[in-house]
Amino acid sequence: MKIQINHTTTYNYPEPVTDSVNEIRLTPRTNYRQSCYHHEVEVHPPANLLTYEDFFGNRVHAYSVNKPHTEMVIHTKATVVTLDKAQGADLPHIPLEEQVKLLNDEKFQNRYIEFILPTRYTEVTPELVEFASQHPFEDAEDMYEWTKKLSSTIYEQFTYDPEATSVNTTVKRALMLKRGVCQDYAHLMIAVCRSVGLPSRYVSGYHFVGDLQGGQRQLRTGLTCLGGDAYSGYGLAGLRSDQQC
Repeated sequence: MKIQINHTTTYNYPEPVTDSVNEIRLTPRTNYRQSCYHHEVEVHPPANLLTYEDFFGNRVHAYSVNKPHTEMVIHTKATVVTLDKAQGADLPHIPLEEQVKLLNDEKFQNRYIEFILPTRYTEVTPELVEFASQHPFEDAEDMYEWTKKLSSTIYEQFTYDPEATSVNTTVKRALMLKRGVCQDYAHLMIAVCRSVGLPSRYVSGYHFVGDLQGGQRQLRTGLTCLGGDAYSGYGLAGLRSDQQC
């Protein structure tokens, strides 16, 4: 599928501001399931863009606006081609025992340390450990199967409720409420994965909600869809717990 993306972010200020320093991370990733063929960024007020790749592999556009302004508009365009390809379809099967052994390898842990350590949003608590105990590794064929079961459990046991949480909600709070939004689902899944030493990360992107047969082809606007990548034994695989995908 070929997708054309137009993304606009607007900031309005009650009074003129100066020396605004910004970083944009809005370039779609290229991997074995999608390719970004074109991406451009336009900023108003106009500014020179410095482009680089950060530690996590994200394309960053950095810029500063020194003149007084009361509005800033960031507009990006991208062309992405996706492939209908199952995750890990072309990769060899690795036995669960070897995958678990790999998690305990020091070199592996050092390589993925940024994706294993807890954060204030994903801290390991007794409640989290109890929730994670529903899915011991030995109940799955491999890590990817385990993460899919975990994702399904979150989807089944939690209620999607935009009014229940905020951007500052922690996993501990979300577990108590058993409700929240995609950010809370992602945080919970990441926390469980990291609690057992499985590297995982927080990702964002666009969710296609159009009907290919009915002619309605559009990306959901007004929000960014969030999910998590978890190490599947082959590499980091994407999962969304707020939907069965």
